[in-house]
Amino acid sequence: MPAAEQAVVSLTRNDLEALVAFALEEARAERAGQAEVGVSVDTGLNVTVRLGEVDTLEYQRDRGLGITVYFDGRKGSASTADLRREAIRDTVLKACSIARFTASDDCAGLADAELMARAQPDLALSHPWDISPEASIDIARACEAAALAVDARVRNSEGASLGTHRGMRVYGNSHGFIGGFASTSHSVSCAVVASAGDEMQRDFWYTTSRDWRELENAEEVGRESAVRTIARLGSRKLTTRRAPVMFTPELARSFFGHFLAAVRGGSQYRRSSFLLGAAGQQVFPTWLQISERPHILKGIASSAFDNEGVATRDRELIKDGVLQGYILSAYSARKLGLQTTGNAGGVHNLLISHGSDDQKALLRRMDTGLLVTELMGQGVNTVTGDYSRGASGFWVEGGEIRYPVHEITIAGNLRDMLLGVIAVGNDVDVRGAVRTGSVLLGEMTIAGD
Repeated sequence: MPAAEQAVVSLTRNDLEALVAFALEEARAERAGQAEVGVSVDTGLNVTVRLGEVDTLEYQRDRGLGITVYFDGRKGSASTADLRREAIRDTVLKACSIARFTASDDCAGLADAELMARAQPDLALSHPWDISPEASIDIARACEAAALAVDARVRNSEGASLGTHRGMRVYGNSHGFIGGFASTSHSVSCAVVASAGDEMQRDFWYTTSRDWRELENAEEVGRESAVRTIARLGSRKLTTRRAPVMFTPELARSFFGHFLAAVRGGSQYRRSSFLLGAAGQQVFPTWLQISERPHILKGIASSAFDNEGVATRDRELIKDGVLQGYILSAYSARKLGLQTTGNAGGVHNLLISHGSDDQKALLRRMDTGLLVTELMGQGVNTVTGDYSRGASGFWVEGGEIRYPVHEITIAGNLRDMLLGVIAVGNDVDVRGAVRTGSVLLGEMTIAGD
């Protein structure tokens, strides 16, 4: 490991807490009414191999400190990558100077002191991988080689990659709160290209985890990327029609992401949501539940507190299809006359309820329709809910995949799509903040030739 990287890694949680305390004391000396400080150090290794040769080998080394101060509703923020105390002092002074030129906002300020996370359980988020660049290259090569060996039609590669990252973050504020945690993330991915005649198709697969020991086998990742790519050869176009549509788990996550964007506090107080004022309303079918579980051990989105130090807690966001409330930070909550939900910075492990059917059983239930495996474009209007995106996937008849399709557009309105969820499969993807299986929708417009 380079000496510079070793220097960053050697900063302990106690070191970072001392820097946070110093910055808060400097803000207090400048008579800031409130202040908050976040500091982090991160290191990582990324390796990409393409056609057996090393394409990139990168070390990542990041560190930074950010401070926000408040003077009677006037807010100023500044940041620095220099963690020497004189540099931190200058950063505090800059934040205070900025605040003196900003307009006062009654909703600005720290979250309420009584909401701070006084208990901070160990969520097992840190599992460093002591792997050398040489070993990383070997794993990436094995991943790609496994993909290229699946079928002679897999003739090219966009590369196989391995990434491993570790970091430490500490947050503190003038309520006397200070908290921090170490975390890691590891991944292996592969993308290949298959061809038959003049047709070329591309697909990929990946695995990611907090704990490197829980990654999928690299060769299996490579083989899955190749199988998915081969399956896309022979793609056809469809004529325009209306039919049931099913999203694979990784795409279902983005489907629920549009719902989350609509119920965030910022969208609500700006009045830019197709679910404006929808708390207490039926937005999903009565059988569907969405739960937030921030304290799952090794969870990708687990945290004992949010970006404002507010304690995270279990919560039912959707109960029997009814929206129970919004996703709020302290600021957005005040704008709406509500209380923060501990979601400054995002959601923490949303669990979508599901039935006992796997994806194959859902295809049989769908009978005839479209299985979507890729989405393109950004044709989603979160104000009106209008949804129109390019797609590709597979046409299904009699509950069985018949052939791949491409160059189509799927369209609808998100309000109707949310209420039109027929089923969620048990093939749950845990690789993100939203844990969901495949999602079957009753009907959408499929635009083709």
